[in-house]
Amino acid sequence: KMAERSQTAPEAGNDMGNDDAIGGNVSKYMVLPAGYCGQPRKGHLIFDACFESGNLGRVDQVSEFEYDLFIRPDTCNPRFRVWFNFTVENVKESQRVIFNIVNFSKTKSLYRDGMAPMVKSTSRPKWQRLPPKNVYYYRCPDHRKNYVMSFAFCFDREEDIYQFAYCYPYTYTRFQHYLDSLQKRNMDYFFREQLGQSVQQRQLDLLTITSP
Repeated sequence: KMAERSQTAPEAGNDMGNDDAIGGNVSKYMVLPAGYCGQPRKGHLIFDACFESGNLGRVDQVSEFEYDLFIRPDTCNPRFRVWFNFTVENVKESQRVIFNIVNFSKTKSLYRDGMAPMVKSTSRPKWQRLPPKNVYYYRCPDHRKNYVMSFAFCFDREEDIYQFAYCYPYTYTRFQHYLDSLQKRNMDYFFREQLGQSVQQRQLDLLTITSP
């Protein structure tokens, strides 16, 4: 059964310009056209960011092909909004879309100098950059003069789940595995100890690196 609208996502009647209405990450959030009452179909995109390093707080459909995406701010600091990482599924072959990340907080970005978001899919698990010619970074009066990054994309495989990210994700779990591998090498100049725990009960490591 296809996923229904997530309770964490905004209702259709919310003000599209009010990016304060962002709660947690969207979870299997299906976007249906305004006024649509039938059964969900291929091409009704499902967005998800409920995974480690995921970030997408809200999705608004602007038109048949265009979506405004709102990213969640940094923890304890709502002024900073940069990172995004989310998946899209239930796509239709040859479906073309424009995604607008509408609430960036940075005035300067490498997106203005040729950098492009990353994409991969279940059948192509290696991260690739989108063509820079399909990426635009600009200040938008429709969104409180926030900086917006827009990119165009064409889905080509209906069975795939696509993932988009600001740049190469590097998760806490991956970092812990890397530290574990270093610790197992028993190097004289590398010492690891637990300094404490985060608010979410994650281990905080203290690393001491001396001369070999």
